[in-house]
Amino acid sequence: MFAFNLNYFAYNMHRIKSLIVLALVLFTFHACLQNVQPETNEPVSGLITGADQTEAYLPLLKGKKIALVANHSSLIGDSHLADTLLVLEVDIIKIFAPEHGFRGLADAGEYVENGKDVKTGLPVISLYGENLKPSAESLKGLDLILFDLQDVGVRFYTYIYTLTYVMEAAAKLDIPVIVLDRPNPNGFYIDGPVLEQEHISFVGLHPVPIVYGMTIGEYGKMVNGEYWLADSLRCQLKVIPLKNYDRKELYPLPVKPSPNLPVWQSVYLYPSLCLFEGTMVSVGRGTETPFTVYGHPRFVIGSYAFTPESRPGAKHPKLEGVHCFGQNLMGYAEHYREVEEHFNLQWLISAYEIIGSDSTFFIPYFEKLAGTSDLRKQIISGMSAEEIKSGWKDDLEEFKVIRGKYLLYE
Repeated sequence: MFAFNLNYFAYNMHRIKSLIVLALVLFTFHACLQNVQPETNEPVSGLITGADQTEAYLPLLKGKKIALVANHSSLIGDSHLADTLLVLEVDIIKIFAPEHGFRGLADAGEYVENGKDVKTGLPVISLYGENLKPSAESLKGLDLILFDLQDVGVRFYTYIYTLTYVMEAAAKLDIPVIVLDRPNPNGFYIDGPVLEQEHISFVGLHPVPIVYGMTIGEYGKMVNGEYWLADSLRCQLKVIPLKNYDRKELYPLPVKPSPNLPVWQSVYLYPSLCLFEGTMVSVGRGTETPFTVYGHPRFVIGSYAFTPESRPGAKHPKLEGVHCFGQNLMGYAEHYREVEEHFNLQWLISAYEIIGSDSTFFIPYFEKLAGTSDLRKQIISGMSAEEIKSGWKDDLEEFKVIRGKYLLYE
């Protein structure tokens, strides 16, 4: 019996090690909380978005036939950009809608259909269906495209690629694009592997890290300046910059950018937790707390439990109807600026070791999200988060040099 127990513990040593590491992380964080006051959930005082500065771009729209690239986050105060511009007699011809649709209700990855906006009567053309890029026919007769989407500063969030394809289509027809800039809530740091060429997709088009530390306006300037548009095209791009923006400040978004990022804590946890989308683990889609929790039925040491159910914005989520155990990271996010690791790999590593290191843990989508073939292999081989991250340093330094050419803010 004694020999049997020794073999058992040897076989499970990687899980025991993971339990210790995870316990130490949680203990250290709990100790940190005793000496730190919670961050405020108030927006940065005095910040003015590009959309708010109508005096800066209305003269550029006068007498022009305009298309908007917009969604529910495209606000001027409490009013939608489209509603405001129509009152100001701007000649809006049509609206292009990104992933999640014009009103922001579609699931992640859900086909978004063309249609008509109920409130304004304007035709809405989907840029997340059969066509990710505006067709030449859909741009016919336009004089200018006005782009206003709230990004979250993460490589696999698709709005930066909607901007890329809009710029590319516009450049072919010599149509100017104006970006109304908005703050990046994850703009205070840079981390993650840089995308490798073989993993290009609509959740990763450009050689940037997972967290790139730029506003969407700055990102558009980089796409243009680095000739990342097809055929090395250059777009007539103008950015209406933010006022009083400090990328080092916390910026809780006034409206949720997409259905499964409902609170500011989920936005800050998204870069780390979205990698679980390429695994068997749930990130809480189908619950009231998506992207603030993670779990699985086999995560037996989890201190939190949830059951994903089909609901608006999360139809037929992963592990639907299955009781999951895991971790609730809401408190972690509330003190996010004080913790050492903003982009946290330990949660993924621990889940792999605790749930079971079999071939079903990762799915092929993982490489698209990670942007590299190495991360899966490194986790399977037992490398620590620190060891894995050390391999990114040179690539991140090279990216920072490129990024520095296009920054609009300190």
